[in-house]
Order: sequence, then C-alpha cells, then structure tokens
Amino acid sequence: MKRAAQTSKSVAVIGGGITGLTAAFYLAKRGVAVTLYEASERVGGVIRSTRRDGFLAEFGPNTILETSPKIRTLISDAGLEARRLATHPEAEARYLVRGGRPLAMPSSPPGFLTTRLFSLRAKLAVLREPFIKQRVDGEEESIAQFVERRLNREFVDHAIDALVAGIYAGDPHKLSLPHAFPKIKALEDRYGSLIKGQILGARDRKRSGEVAKDRAAKFSFDEGLQVLPDALAAQLGDRVRLNAPVQKISLTQDGWQVLAADRQTEHCAVIYCGTAHQLAKLEIAIPPAAQTGDPAQAALRPGSLTELFSEISYPPVASVVLGFRRQDVQHSCQGFGLLVPKVEGFKLLGTIFSSSLFPNRAPPGHVALTSYVGGARYPELAALPAAELCELTLADLRVLLGITGQPVYSHTAFWPRAIPQYNVGYGRYRERLAELESWAPQLFFAGHYRDGVSLGDSIVSGVNIAERVAQSLSTAS
Repeated sequence: MKRAAQTSKSVAVIGGGITGLTAAFYLAKRGVAVTLYEASERVGGVIRSTRRDGFLAEFGPNTILETSPKIRTLISDAGLEARRLATHPEAEARYLVRGGRPLAMPSSPPGFLTTRLFSLRAKLAVLREPFIKQRVDGEEESIAQFVERRLNREFVDHAIDALVAGIYAGDPHKLSLPHAFPKIKALEDRYGSLIKGQILGARDRKRSGEVAKDRAAKFSFDEGLQVLPDALAAQLGDRVRLNAPVQKISLTQDGWQVLAADRQTEHCAVIYCGTAHQLAKLEIAIPPAAQTGDPAQAALRPGSLTELFSEISYPPVASVVLGFRRQDVQHSCQGFGLLVPKVEGFKLLGTIFSSSLFPNRAPPGHVALTSYVGGARYPELAALPAAELCELTLADLRVLLGITGQPVYSHTAFWPRAIPQYNVGYGRYRERLAELESWAPQLFFAGHYRDGVSLGDSIVSGVNIAERVAQSLSTAS
C-alpha cells in the first residue's frame, strides 16, 4: 500500500450514485474541497441510458418526480434546464390490471364511483374510511395491515400490491407503513383519516412547496436520465475517482483517513452515499480517544453497526425494454403505464409506456415499452437469461396490450440488488445510523437506504447532506 502525500484536507464522498454526485456538486459549489470515490468505472449507479437503432432505453428508472423545489434547483444549477423534458400532457393515465385487462385508474371522485376496478363493497369502504378510528397503540404496521384496517382486503390485493411492486418491487405484507410510506402514516396521525388528510393537508403541502408523489411533475432529459449524472460528474472533474472502492476509513486526531484502491488520503469529513450492503462490508476504525457520545454504549461499536446493514433486503429486478411496430400493438399505450397485482397471475410487475412519455424514445411508427420482472414477488425470474426474459415479457404483453408481432428491438438490464426494502422493523437501521453519526465525529450517511428510494428522494438527500456537512465544517472551524 502506498500513502499519498498529505495535502489540504477535503470531504470524502463515498459512492457515485445520484446522492453522492449531488452532495459533492453542492459542496464544491460552496468552495469545499471534495473527493468522490466510486468503486465502478462509471458514475450514476442505477441511472444509465443507451440509444440504439432509434430507440432510447433506460437500464433502471425512467423518470424523476419533482416532489421538492430542491430538485428543480439542482437541474438549474447543473445547467440542464434546456435539456429537461416534461412528460407528454396526454401521458398521465395510469392503468391497473384487473380481470386480465388494463383499466384506467380513476382521477376524480366521480371516476372512482363509476370505475370497474373496484367492487361496490370497496367503494363503500372508502366512504366509511373517515369514520374508522385511528390506531393509537403505537404498534408498527405493514402497509397491507394499514390498508386492510382502514379500507378492506380488496384494496390490498388489487391496488396496494401493484403500487408497492411499482415503487419498491416489494411485498406489501412486509413493507413498513411508517418507514416506507411515512406520509400516509402522517395523514392518519394528524387528521385521523386518509380522506380527511388528502383534503385538509393540501394547504400544508402548498405552504412547504412539496408535492405528493402521485401529483408531482415527471421529467427526464433529451438523451435520458444519464444526462444528469454525466453533467454533475463533468463539473466535478478530477474530484471524481473511478475504480476506487473504499475498503476502510479510520478516524485520527487530524480527521479521517480513507483507504481506497490501496491509496490512503486524508479528509476532514466523510459522507457515505453507497448502498447498505456495501456499508456492511466497510471497515470503520475509531480509536477510543476519538469517540464522542456515551462510551458506555458498548453495542455501538462500528463493526457491529455496519454488519447490521447486511440484513437489509435488496431483491433483484430486471428491466426489459421491447420495441414494436405501432401497427402490432392493439392498445393505444397513451399514458404512463400499467401496474400488475400478483393476484392477476402475470409475471410482470409493471410496464411503462416509454415512447408515450417522452419524444425520441422510439423511431416514428414504433412503440417502446419498459417492463420490470422479479422483485420480492418473483426474485428467481430476474436472473433469467436475456432471451428468456424477453419471451416471458412478450407473453404477458401479448395478453395485456394485444401485441401480435415480434419485437424489433430489445434491451435487458439485471440488477441483482435493486431497491432496499423498508420492511417492518426498519427503524433499527435508521437508529443505528444516527447513533454512529453521534458517536463518530464528522461521519455522515445519506442515500436511498436512509432517505427514500425514489430518484427525487435521493437528490433531496444529497442536497440536504451537503448543507448539513457544510454547516458542520463552518461550526468546527
């Protein structure tokens, strides 16, 4: 191992996904010296786009939800406003599969009363919901338990199951209500009802500038989502170190030593923005003399804290992009896409109508569809060979969208550990992160395993941690 000559200290950002890039970008804008360590040969994490034969395919997510004004500010600060693309105005319809057919989800109270998606009993359950007493015993519920208690089982099986598959690729009977869906939990806590909360909480949301995810504007860029991480990395320049996995961080009297790719560098603070399963492997060395907090808390040793994160489930997910001639697809595909409940018996978790969302995702006269396979529902399917994934996807799409021809384009991507699952009991992981931050000076944690799994959540997490670290450095100086 060779040791680099000590230079002016900087902040180390571990992980070159969108959270780490955003944090490093804003620290650099504040004049803070920063080094971003990325283990792989590229930045962006799950964000990756590719163009071939007139089709543009995303390896992972397809859109960013603008749930916070901080997201728009990042796009402006990165100089990407001219390249930003809003979704097509006619692509707002979302479909839910019931009875083997995609049915448009209602967008208004009258639409809900007339929809064929739910039975009369389910509709009456919504009318009854404001009169259901809120739970006050403090017991943590899964999202499935909560919805069944406040509405009924039909909503769990035919709506929530599909929604959870679309967001987390997860299981509604395992996902924690307060951790995976904190805003839904807050509606009951504050207003005693989901319906009342939607009506009365609109004023609070407007005041904060935040937008509910189901109403947030969706956007991408002219050449896909990869435009954003590429732009941030370009502005960071040589502050980004690729192929530099961090093996160990050590606290000394002068700050932190970061060992990455057999090179040791000095930093005054460290922000971990990687994944939970990689955090479990990170060695953190903190001598007793440098520890803050209560030394009597013997359980709060760095090794035991980081090993804990290996328990967090990351189910595998495969993305399958297929292109068809427009004449071979019976469904209009005018909308955002469709979600598939497990009870319907299909293998797909859902499909996005990519070429309806944004221009230039498919050649003229063609349709591009992005489907997702695997997750907690069918983890074994995600790892199938590309040809089998395409055949499986095509079989479901033939039934759901009336596809008759063969695809003229295909692209698959496999994520063996895709999305962290905020299952019941997830609070213990967040508590340990807070404990370690209080115990180890100038060590910070941010990212999708802590602050929400959407791209918008990850961006806001990066903005917030940059502000927090800059303030900490200013206070310490």
